[in-house]
Amino acid sequence: MTVAATFEIEYLQYLGPDGKPVVELPPAFRDPKALLPLFKQMLFVRTFDTKAIALQRTGKLGTYASCLGHEATHVGIGASMQPDDVFAPSYREYGAQFMRGVKAREVLLYWGGDERGNDFSGPKHDYSWCVPISTQCLHAAGAALKFKLNKQKQLAVACCGDGGSSKTDFYAALNSAGAYQLPLVLCVVNNGWAISVPRSAQTGAKTLAQKGLAGGLHCLQVDGNDLIAVLEGMRRASERARNGEGGTVIEFMTYRLHDHTTADDARRYRNEDEVKAAWTREPIMRLRNYLTAQGVWSEAEEKAWAEECGKVVDVEINAYLETPVQPVEAMFDYLYADPPPDLLAQRAFALAQEGR
Repeated sequence: MTVAATFEIEYLQYLGPDGKPVVELPPAFRDPKALLPLFKQMLFVRTFDTKAIALQRTGKLGTYASCLGHEATHVGIGASMQPDDVFAPSYREYGAQFMRGVKAREVLLYWGGDERGNDFSGPKHDYSWCVPISTQCLHAAGAALKFKLNKQKQLAVACCGDGGSSKTDFYAALNSAGAYQLPLVLCVVNNGWAISVPRSAQTGAKTLAQKGLAGGLHCLQVDGNDLIAVLEGMRRASERARNGEGGTVIEFMTYRLHDHTTADDARRYRNEDEVKAAWTREPIMRLRNYLTAQGVWSEAEEKAWAEECGKVVDVEINAYLETPVQPVEAMFDYLYADPPPDLLAQRAFALAQEGR
């Protein structure tokens, strides 16, 4: 038999679930003190997420997509990017966006139904939240093509979920990246569930990372609950992209510890034992154990930081709650430069109802 080609998917993990190193750490991340700011950011994200869910449950926020359990993956992705890179998120990568300057109040505005939240702080060339699944991958590919044509040392990063990696948009983006050798990093955040569809039911691929092989991209599978592995995977992908070596698909293995959104009830399709097992592998406990063992973090420091995070998030919540509601006509006034007659008629009707 003649073999046309063979492939391997490398798996990156440096910290085990107990926080103990399982292999030698990469040189760039051997100083535990260098990880402290990112660990603190992970704690901030979890504080924000907890309070955002409470806001929704008390009727002060619309449907909200929790990021519980994704903190290491999201913060690691954001920490690995330069300000002039382009980020195309889906709708729950708050940790990455906070690293890029987005404010918590802007996230809340968006989920509160106010589109002004999408005009967020941070790099203005970053894309807005994208609820249509994986269409953001094509947006990022377009940005990466611009960087390639202009010979710029920038890269585009897009995030999607495990289910999103089965969309044609994802495949079209990776095919473009391979054909044109684009500086594109496609981050597949595999949290085990595409809403109620388990990973096992939505693809026959042994890994989601290997989907990039079809387009000729470099592929990695990473323990997404291990911040060091996330940083190293992103470092490798970024280095390749900036050196003109093309794009990468990275599959981050993590778990969705909360419902898909606050409109979902995961108890209908997930068993309790699975979730309990996932909590033993979660990212914050893992990194906390490592940093404590290295003597750079303590319970007292975490308690003080948790209080500080609570205060900061409360300020952001108050800013969101105190933001004046837009007038009803705002939903019509920013769609067209020259509104069509039917839209103008709808606007007039809405204003008449408002006046009632």
